[in-house]
Amino acid sequence: MPRVDLHVHTNASDGRYSPSEVVQRAVEADVSILSITDHDTVAGLDEAIRVAKDFPELTLVPGVEINTDVPSGEAHILGYFIDVAHPELLSLLADMRASRKERAQRMIAKLEALGVSLSWERVQEIAGTDSIGRPHIAQAMLEKGYIASLREAFDKDTGYIGFHGPAYVERTKVSPADATEVILRANGLPVLAHPFTVGEPEKMIANLKEHGLVGIEVYYGFYSRAEVTHLRSFAQKYSLLATGGSDFHGLDEKTEAALGRTGLPIRAAKAFLAFADRRPKAS
Repeated sequence: MPRVDLHVHTNASDGRYSPSEVVQRAVEADVSILSITDHDTVAGLDEAIRVAKDFPELTLVPGVEINTDVPSGEAHILGYFIDVAHPELLSLLADMRASRKERAQRMIAKLEALGVSLSWERVQEIAGTDSIGRPHIAQAMLEKGYIASLREAFDKDTGYIGFHGPAYVERTKVSPADATEVILRANGLPVLAHPFTVGEPEKMIANLKEHGLVGIEVYYGFYSRAEVTHLRSFAQKYSLLATGGSDFHGLDEKTEAALGRTGLPIRAAKAFLAFADRRPKAS
């Protein structure tokens, strides 16, 4: 049975594998519809699109994941079928990456004060791009033995760089509504990623619907059947598309969902593609 995965990361942001490797792995995993959605960058899409041409059985959807801020943490907005050369989108993403770099440097300084000594140069080497995220810092911590697993760095009670951790630093704030509207202006389809990471998901969904949200990530990673049912009810209530993704990074394959393991029904994926085909294009 062909699989669908609309939420995958490469080493253009904080994933382990190159865009070429991700495409190859997706094909090997029987994924027929794939979207690469790196954090705050579209740098990996040209390579992925070029390699995907060798696999006519694979539909590759250009995407991006924009990290936005809300009072209770973060809300991530996925943008699909975006114009990867859209000036406003590229400007926003550049600002987000600059903010990520400054944030990472401040986190490293906080960790140093806590007795966790990391090299900024090593974190940059691990990242390999200018889209630096907390997972890169966690990998540097793991290398030096400060933590026993990547997940430990983000633990809500004891993690150094989790949302309430002693070395956590906020980024420049971009609102979910602003990200949604920029994606629309870039001819994309905005979708709320992993809604249960938002404190009040229905309130967020209702608000973003007013700003042009077209879907929510109903099928995600290890969401339970009850959680999927709950999110599906939100999608129906607000007339939104149901999408799904593994959020695959390839960093901690013991705990993260495998590439293509989303549970998204093929009929829902086809409805998503059909919606994209008939959507009005911005001028």
